[in-house]
Amino acid sequence: MDIIGNISGYFEEVETTVEYNGYWYSVKNIIIISILGSICGLRNMIMIADWAKSAPVLKFLQEKMKMPRVPCYSQFTNIMGIIKSDSLNEAFINWVSSLADVTDKTIAIDGKTIVSTERIKGLEKPIHIVSAYISEMKITLGQKAVEGKGKEAPGFRDLLDMLELNGALVVADALNCKVKTCEKIIEAGADYLLCVKRNNARLCEEVKSYVHDENNQKTMETSATIEKNGGRIERRTAYVSHDIETLKNARKWVGLSCIGAIRRQVEVNGKTTDEWHYYISSRSLTASDFLKRVRLEWGVESMHWLLDVHFDEDLTKTLNENTQKNLNIIRKIALNLISDFKKLTESKKPVSGVMRSCLFDVDFLDDFIHALAYHNIMNILFPN
Repeated sequence: MDIIGNISGYFEEVETTVEYNGYWYSVKNIIIISILGSICGLRNMIMIADWAKSAPVLKFLQEKMKMPRVPCYSQFTNIMGIIKSDSLNEAFINWVSSLADVTDKTIAIDGKTIVSTERIKGLEKPIHIVSAYISEMKITLGQKAVEGKGKEAPGFRDLLDMLELNGALVVADALNCKVKTCEKIIEAGADYLLCVKRNNARLCEEVKSYVHDENNQKTMETSATIEKNGGRIERRTAYVSHDIETLKNARKWVGLSCIGAIRRQVEVNGKTTDEWHYYISSRSLTASDFLKRVRLEWGVESMHWLLDVHFDEDLTKTLNENTQKNLNIIRKIALNLISDFKKLTESKKPVSGVMRSCLFDVDFLDDFIHALAYHNIMNILFPN
């Protein structure tokens, strides 16, 4: 079966920084090989190029993927380096948006610095990637690259303009709790749930004072969970109030509907820590939903963890800015597909187990592709 065939729309029209006719090796095929190699857990361009040239994989690419030629490492890296990262990112966002309905989903947005890019000439600061993650689906929706963590807030707002967020709830940390960001989220037809800290000192102090007032606590809706793991016991208690009329500093926050707090008490070996975190939201949340949605913010952090653990992203030695950005996108595509495969097949294998099976068994990789194609996921990326 020709799974790649005439690849449609999304990755067919990815642009390059210089004119490239793709006579011997098409940009499309370079992207596809990179995605497949990343699904196998390969961490860099050398590994992917060597894997693609190995006898069983080469036969698989030629017979099943209909690729007559597979480039050597130098050709592979040259082409990857001229692919416009913004163009590839746009294709990525369009592809995920065609598959995912974000209505009432939790979109966790956060940034991650690719530490190794500090060595790239011409960059004053290392590349910082702001990513939007659909926590319930465990897939990345899109991203925006900025130069340095200091540019995360404007990058966050730029990313909002790139995404279809109607009906979603956007959650983020205190760094991105800004009036302009809230306005952008509301304009996009979404709601916000944002952590409040000292960068919004007056609002934070007002929410904190309200929550810790004994009379107010009696009227606030609450919900709690307890998790036990070995000798560790974690209790999370949510407090929510929709009575925001008395909060003077709440008036400038567009659409503000409720405030809340999470009290996190962790007991380990008889010692207990007690932390409070404060939030504002434009959605009228119940205490149980508030507790759940705040917890889902950590989904994007888990994705960042996977990038470092499975791909050693912070150790990537590539000194080409485009290549670094492109590999980050391709790795997220691979993680999205692995997440969908695990859900659709109800596989109990961890992400590393799926990667390992794809790496050592091309028949398993073929089954992986066909399983997603059958469920109308990968055939949008690789149509028949």
